[in-house]
Amino acid sequence: MTKIVVFGNSGSGKSTLAKNLVKVRHIAHLDLDAVAWAPSNASSSPPSRLLISESKVLIETFLSKNTSWVIEGCYSDLLAEVLPYADELIFLNLPINLCVENAKARPWEPHKYASKQAQDANLSMLLDWIKDYENRTDTFSKQSHQALYDSFEGTKTMYTSNSHSERQ
Repeated sequence: MTKIVVFGNSGSGKSTLAKNLVKVRHIAHLDLDAVAWAPSNASSSPPSRLLISESKVLIETFLSKNTSWVIEGCYSDLLAEVLPYADELIFLNLPINLCVENAKARPWEPHKYASKQAQDANLSMLLDWIKDYENRTDTFSKQSHQALYDSFEGTKTMYTSNSHSERQ
């Protein structure tokens, strides 16, 4: 059984790495974005987070249905719920400039945005948010990610580059 948690700043390559792990190891994948946000039909209203208890139920359902998995996201509050089940932790601790470059090059994410235009309209806000990673103190911050990494007692790896050679 493989149980991997991948986390880091937005644009650090979490989804890309998780998808590669799914292909190579033939394991289930949960993007925490799918369980963190309330469904919204209004394209003009900002998204809102589900209650942690609601997200936790969705995570527990995923865990009960899958014995081998990769779970990825930037939500320390949700990651803390998953860590007791994980046997491997991967912290993508890339420099801010690489995260910004990755976010700019990101293809359309239809599970997050109604259109590529809607995604592009959000890019400026996302880039500002990425750049503030080291200054924030919220559940998405470098500070909270470092605390998660430091507290994990299983196999853990921190990557500071998105070079494929570093990850092999």
